[in-house]
Amino acid sequence: MLLEILEQNYLMHELAVTENILALALEAAQQANARRITAINLVIGDLSSFVDESVQFYFDLLSRGTIAEGAVLRFRREHAVAICRTCGHQFQVSPPLLPICPNCGDHYLEVKGGQGVAVDSIEVSDGDEAESSETGSQC
Repeated sequence: MLLEILEQNYLMHELAVTENILALALEAAQQANARRITAINLVIGDLSSFVDESVQFYFDLLSRGTIAEGAVLRFRREHAVAICRTCGHQFQVSPPLLPICPNCGDHYLEVKGGQGVAVDSIEVSDGDEAESSETGSQC
């Protein structure tokens, strides 16, 4: 029962973020007087729980009947880096996160990056040619 609730919350979170991605793209396209959104470039952190295929699935459903229908989602993964607050050693981390510095064995770590979802840029078309609209928006 708990697993089902956790899975449902996880899916709802991906759905809400995908709704935000679509809303940002539609707003940017409207500001650019675009007729069509051709691609959306996303940055997704390695430590986030987002699965590319799930975001694409929700986007395909949500974008039906909009100028974003058929747009390509391009995913770029952002790595997370842990910094040991004791010895200063920096190292790349990925799930499952082991809270131990491989250099000194201490547990006092700071993790930077790799945890969010952001729209890096949106490519739109006015009907004849594609143009890029930089957004840099976090979802």
